[in-house]
Amino acid sequence: MAKRSPYPRSFSHPRYWPTWLGIGGMYLAAWLPWRLKMMAGTVIGWLAWRLAKRRRHITRTNIDLCFPEKTPLERQRLVKRTFIANGIGLVETATGWCRDAESLRHRVAYKGAEHLMQAQAQGKGVLVIGIHFSTLDLGGALHSLFFDADVVYRPHDNPLFERFMTRARRRHFGEAIDRHDLRRMVRRIKQGNIVWYSPDQDFGRQASVFAPFFGHSAATIRLTAKIARMTGAPVIPLMFHRNPDDRSYTIEALPPLENYPSDDEVADATRVNDFIEQAIRQHPEQYLWLHRRFKTRPKGEPGVY
Repeated sequence: MAKRSPYPRSFSHPRYWPTWLGIGGMYLAAWLPWRLKMMAGTVIGWLAWRLAKRRRHITRTNIDLCFPEKTPLERQRLVKRTFIANGIGLVETATGWCRDAESLRHRVAYKGAEHLMQAQAQGKGVLVIGIHFSTLDLGGALHSLFFDADVVYRPHDNPLFERFMTRARRRHFGEAIDRHDLRRMVRRIKQGNIVWYSPDQDFGRQASVFAPFFGHSAATIRLTAKIARMTGAPVIPLMFHRNPDDRSYTIEALPPLENYPSDDEVADATRVNDFIEQAIRQHPEQYLWLHRRFKTRPKGEPGVY
């Protein structure tokens, strides 16, 4: 028996009124002057840091685990900076979803584009590895100024917000692909397309192997290597971050992973985690530490949250 949705069919139903207000707020934030945009994001992040105790605990746990070399005060400050960066990320997401990317071209520099062009020239399609930085959705919009690509995403439970989010992403991407739709990912890559995929979250034991991440065993999804094996496509790591001036951004495509995938699932997962860790260390406050990255533990090990 199909599970009944808790959401009404009509988007005019009062259940959706808060969603409509949220969407309206995102449009408003997207058109704020840049300085006010950054200020608004900072306030959102500061309020979340003060009020979201559960997420603050998750973030502090992640940072304590991953940065033992920092002092307790440095880690505490990094937690706060993470919330502020992710608050700004919400406003950046609104900008990416609601504004024409062309109007933001002057804010982005693209490094390493030759790696992606060379990978495309092979005619096999390309799998791009992204990272869940707070700038992710704005990064996707800005990336579309240089290369056409599809994006893999998690559908939202709220049907109205899902429609808004998917339509916004399709303005910049060729297709928005459900993360469970492996067949579609593979088909699009084999057709010669770039598919942007972020493998840095915990998808559970069945979909993962345990591989090192900041010195700890982390459930790391197998799908990256599986897609590469099924398509023969080069795998390009991609970094994207907000620069210290809070007004500009840098996208950097790195050389494709060599001899990837191998016959060793753990070794393949470790290579992906190594890249992600190196990128995070450059801008640790911009990463989505609010996610329970170490939720799934190896058998016999206690939970950390």
